Amino acid sequence: MRFTKMNGAGNDFIILNNLIEDLPQGVFPTIARTLCHRHLSIGADGLMVVDAPRQGGDYRMLFYNSDGSEGEMCGNGARCICRYGFENGLAGERQTVESPSGIVTGARIDQRNYRIRLTDPSVIRLDYPAEAQGKFWPCSYIELGIPGLPHAAVPCPGLSEKTMADLRDLGRALRWSPAFPKGANVNFYDITGPGQITELTFERGVEDFTYACGTGTGAVVLALTLMGKVSGEDVAVTVPGGELRVTIGREGGTVKAIWLTGPTNIVCQGEVRDEDLHIS
Repeated sequence: MRFTKMNGAGNDFIILNNLIEDLPQGVFPTIARTLCHRHLSIGADGLMVVDAPRQGGDYRMLFYNSDGSEGEMCGNGARCICRYGFENGLAGERQTVESPSGIVTGARIDQRNYRIRLTDPSVIRLDYPAEAQGKFWPCSYIELGIPGLPHAAVPCPGLSEKTMADLRDLGRALRWSPAFPKGANVNFYDITGPGQITELTFERGVEDFTYACGTGTGAVVLALTLMGKVSGEDVAVTVPGGELRVTIGREGGTVKAIWLTGPTNIVCQGEVRDEDLHIS
């Protein structure tokens, strides 16, 4: 079984091409749990599978978190898989990717930078306090796509001075807050200047902080744009793995598109030889 490992702003993934491997979908949770373990295998935040399209796209993307749970979508993963699709002849410089939560369109900017249109928001609640650790925390709640990928955008002044350890307990508590029936990715943010944001995301399915979360970044910028706190035009978001840029397309008060731009990196390619991986 061949694999490619990539990362988008530090959000890292193992990619399997099921057009070649022809594996049954039921084995992917086991593959994700085994191969994504950082100490015992290749290590990654998640597994992405390229498969045959069903809705007229160039190909279909399946995404599994490192705990084996199936994810609705992944923004940085989609940027990486667009590069994979282009460089492996599955699509051109502009492509259409099917995801469990809807269609994602992607565009190649140059060898390493890709821009995607995230799935459209299906739920927007700008003032949605969430209970955790015995108190209510201000936040906005956004779901992208159908079924919706849930995100909480939580203001955190002085975020750049805090560490993951400082916020881990709160991130975990908010991720499981009763305000979010299916859980949520918790995106702490701080506005650091005109059109500039710092962000740190505690991701469900990984159950820890990651170096970047593309859909979370899009959700944060969307919320702040609708609240009038950023322009929504090429907003720069600093995450532990680098910088992402988001543009919110609007027509009056209606959100028309969320565009996410950022880098990709091919880390390695090879053959899976993990002796602890047992699939049939």
